[in-house]
Amino acid sequence: MTLAVLPLAPDPPGTGEVARVVARGLSSPRKRLPPWLFYDARGSALFEQITALPEYYLTRAERAIFARDGLAIIDAVMGDEPATIVELGAGTAVKTDLLLAAARVRRGRVHYVPTDISPEPLAQARARLALTEPSITVTPWVATHEQVFVRLRDLPGRKVVLFCGSSIGNYEPPAAHRLLRGLRHGLDRGDVLVLGTDLRKSPAVMVAAYDDAAGVTAAFNRNLLTRLNRELGADFEVSRFDHLARWNPARSRIEMHLESRGDQRVTIERCGIAVGFRDGERIHTESSIKYDDAMADAMLARAGFVAQPSFGDRADGYAVRIARVPRGP
Repeated sequence: MTLAVLPLAPDPPGTGEVARVVARGLSSPRKRLPPWLFYDARGSALFEQITALPEYYLTRAERAIFARDGLAIIDAVMGDEPATIVELGAGTAVKTDLLLAAARVRRGRVHYVPTDISPEPLAQARARLALTEPSITVTPWVATHEQVFVRLRDLPGRKVVLFCGSSIGNYEPPAAHRLLRGLRHGLDRGDVLVLGTDLRKSPAVMVAAYDDAAGVTAAFNRNLLTRLNRELGADFEVSRFDHLARWNPARSRIEMHLESRGDQRVTIERCGIAVGFRDGERIHTESSIKYDDAMADAMLARAGFVAQPSFGDRADGYAVRIARVPRGP
């Protein structure tokens, strides 16, 4: 493997941006924080633990599809032209190593660009792939999704963009549209998106995936407050917020919240605000939308993609969708 030098990417969100979104989210009538705040170094490590939990079926279902259909997926998306594989929110890339291996089998040499806002998991991915896939050139980018979109056209040849783990489900529909539309503008005709989407299933199964018996997801959720204490000079008593996961059938999504245990007041020094919480008041920290075929195809079409046949089905409880940028006008 060629261990490419980490390219100069735009800075990921800094303290100023964190302060702005926190002040806005906690000053609103229904308090909320964006899920990208989960992913400091500890949050990224906790999420890797979550993906290995028995309750967290999403990673296993996606990897099962990659193991069974990886060669067929690569044949469908790479074609005969040289292509660069770009992954959004790659983390340590353990969820995509099967696809990378399939690409290596079909293409021989592969250029892989994992992207993430946290540098630590990218360093782990590069080190691991150096041992397991020496013919793959790895060029990590530390950047937000939006920053990646701006730089996609700098990459030569066709692009195959991976957005795995049903991460698109973390976005409200208008935000998901903006993200996919931004990606579409960064791609050229004939480029391809490989999109992982979770499917609706038993509410008990879905809720358990976000509220595991070992409490790892609860620690992941509360770590967001620990990050705000460290970076913004906040004084959250983390133990006074309970982790809550619930199924919202009207919006076809799992919702995660932090619920205040008792009345309390929190000062956030770098935001210049003090926030009051009533007993039982919640901070909405994440949503995870569960799709069906019609929902997913409509979302892709609105963003300017043409949906192709997907891999996976109801038995998998998960679908890997292929979408192309049209070659015509």
